[in-house]
Amino acid sequence: MPENLSLTLSPQDCLIAVMVAVSASDEDIGTAELIKIQTAVNLLPIFAEFDVDRIKTVSQMVFDLFEQEDGLDALFGLVKEALPHRLNETAYALACDVAAADGTLEETELRLLEEIRYELEIDRLHAAAIERGARARHLT
Repeated sequence: MPENLSLTLSPQDCLIAVMVAVSASDEDIGTAELIKIQTAVNLLPIFAEFDVDRIKTVSQMVFDLFEQEDGLDALFGLVKEALPHRLNETAYALACDVAAADGTLEETELRLLEEIRYELEIDRLHAAAIERGARARHLT
């Protein structure tokens, strides 16, 4: 883990980490996905007090964890520890939006979304509604 990242993540850091993880899951971080992350940070109230300079730091943490054998488990451990339960659906919604941003869902993205649903204990019915909303927002 990078030394310049405090050991305690903020809830906003967790949301960024989940979005970056979904974007990086297919090993191709596309422009549409990056724009989706930046737009979320710029527009959503949860990020009103967020220091945008942390995006790069949190992103690097995710990339570093992805290089480790149990990095995904470590990432989920950090997120589950720091993300208030009330923001679990927000994290999943943001992950779905990032995954859908480029118009295609790769198998690796789908598997990671499934893992996020499981790890963040997102009810299947709620997950379906969130997924449907993401799909509707990104149709062309």
